[in-house]
Amino acid sequence: MRFILVDRIESLQPGVSVVAARRVPPDEDYFQDHFPGFPVVPGVLLTEMMGQAAAKALDGERRPRGKAMLAKILSASFRQWVRPGDEVMLHAQITANTERYANAECRAEVGGKPVAQCSLFFTFVPPGTLAGDFRDPVLDAYLASHPT
Repeated sequence: MRFILVDRIESLQPGVSVVAARRVPPDEDYFQDHFPGFPVVPGVLLTEMMGQAAAKALDGERRPRGKAMLAKILSASFRQWVRPGDEVMLHAQITANTERYANAECRAEVGGKPVAQCSLFFTFVPPGTLAGDFRDPVLDAYLASHPT
């Protein structure tokens, strides 16, 4: 399983907000066990999707502080099941953004209806900590097609 849980960015205001999307592949391995006969996306993966989207808003600033990393789930709640094949729209609003940490309020929707929401806390991994060739292909593709 790849752990890139955002397929594309729809809109981005670096350091402020992002709207992104993830189509849930129906053949994901976890559907075999979660749950047999009633496959649904685990809440932890929905939270990770929202976290990855919010991190793209932070990383889109291209500040020298490093890569945004989810450090704490302040709260999370789930309203509806997300099923194989659903397209999840991910919305993140950055509510605090400093050199050392950031906060985001996030929500996920399917078909325009809310399915989950969370409040997240991020720290930053210093430059040079990640592999030297590390790139975010989803963020890079968006920024390349939307030059400032």
